[in-house]
Amino acid sequence: MEGLPRKNKGVRRILMACRYSWDGIKNALKNEAAFRQEIILAAILLPLALFLDAQAAEKLLLVGSVFLLLIVELLNSAVEECVNLCTDKIHPLAKRAKDMRSAAVLCAIINLVAIWTAVLWKLFCA
Repeated sequence: MEGLPRKNKGVRRILMACRYSWDGIKNALKNEAAFRQEIILAAILLPLALFLDAQAAEKLLLVGSVFLLLIVELLNSAVEECVNLCTDKIHPLAKRAKDMRSAAVLCAIINLVAIWTAVLWKLFCA
């Protein structure tokens, strides 16, 4: 197998994966306005989730809904970049892919709002 690049193994593989992940987050922060807005939202909601007088399972739901939104937004941005790389024309399949990624973000936002509303309602209105 001469000439093939050597694959990273063990701790080096984990460190390189962390580096690539950090590069992805930096790129999203630099190039994606929606991701920046969601990071600001996360900076507000994550501490709030931890300080609320909620049960552990409720806190996990609150925190998980925020991270789910960030994950879906990163995947959304990745799909957008791939579609843009493949074509610069308005193609029906490209439009379909972009619409579905947008729908995924909307679902994550609805999920976040529903969970936060339910937990806050239980804590303050029930």
